[in-house]
Amino acid sequence: MRIASILLAAALAPLWAQEIKLPANLDKLSAKAEESVDITLDGSMLKMAARFLSDKDDQDIAKVKRLLLKLEGVYVRSYQFASEGEYSRADVESLRSQLQAPAWGRIVGVRSKREGSDVDVFLKLPGNGTLGGAVIIVAEPRQLTFVNVVGTIDPDEVAELGGQFHIPRLRASFSSRSKEDK
Repeated sequence: MRIASILLAAALAPLWAQEIKLPANLDKLSAKAEESVDITLDGSMLKMAARFLSDKDDQDIAKVKRLLLKLEGVYVRSYQFASEGEYSRADVESLRSQLQAPAWGRIVGVRSKREGSDVDVFLKLPGNGTLGGAVIIVAEPRQLTFVNVVGTIDPDEVAELGGQFHIPRLRASFSSRSKEDK
């Protein structure tokens, strides 16, 4: 039974580790868009950026540096179009379909028929009290934005930065750790 469990885990590991693939037709969307934003910060770029942060004198900067070092990538694609209908719902669905349970959970889903916009926020849930990543999809009639944050995110660490760096102050603790344990 133990060998079967190990083999099953080995077979499923590549599926769990599989990252989100941005739709192949994004280059076509970029060509159609009046304005486009393409931000690609892979793990090596984030680690290099963290090296520029001095954590010797400022505890808050040290916290930011620790957060950056845990991330594997931050990817943003945003397209502003001259008129409605220049991208299809299939462009959005090709990304949304990759974000399925049990690895991913949708925590926000907003649909507005009046404005013709959709917003989704998905979190990768590895089950160890941390987040394995986040994906935000904003689809408006004339704008389409994908944000993908890859890597380990500890909600308690983000909460500690509340009130600084434009991060809202969060009062609730996200873990079972008490303040004495911290």
